[in-house]
Amino acid sequence: MATVIRLTKMGRKKKPFYRIIVTDSRKRRDGGWIESIGYYNPLVEPSVVKYDAERLKYWTGVGAKMSERVKAITK
Repeated sequence: MATVIRLTKMGRKKKPFYRIIVTDSRKRRDGGWIESIGYYNPLVEPSVVKYDAERLKYWTGVGAKMSERVKAITK
C-alpha cells in the first residue's frame, strides 16, 4: 500500500477548510483516510496551519510521500 500525506477538503461552498491526512494513494481526495495529523485554514489572515510534527516525521519515516501542497505549507 502506497501511503500519501495530502489535503482533504472540508467546509462549505466558497469557505474551504482542509485537513492534513494520511491515506492510501488510490483513494479519492475526500475518500477514507488512515489518520488526520493536522489542518490548514487559508481564509484567515495569516493562514493557519497546525499539524503534529511528530506524526508527520513518523509517516515520512515509514515511506509516506507528501503532496506538493503539504510540502509547501509544512515548511
